[in-house]
Amino acid sequence: MEIKIGIQNINREIVIDSTESADAIAELVGKAMGEGTDLRLKDSKGRQVIVPTSALGYVEIGAEETRRVGFGAL
Repeated sequence: MEIKIGIQNINREIVIDSTESADAIAELVGKAMGEGTDLRLKDSKGRQVIVPTSALGYVEIGAEETRRVGFGAL
């Protein structure tokens, strides 16, 4: 699942590829924002990204979709 995090006053966004579900990510973001703590996410390679919630502009959570293989339309 792809997660895009926009930071206030910065043009580039942080893109994370995670194995977590969309609901789990949304819960982590909501909890961090509600408590005023840092948003801590792990990517699919085990690296951790920490973003202060005071700097968050937006969090875009991609749809859970299986990747298609092949060239034809079925």
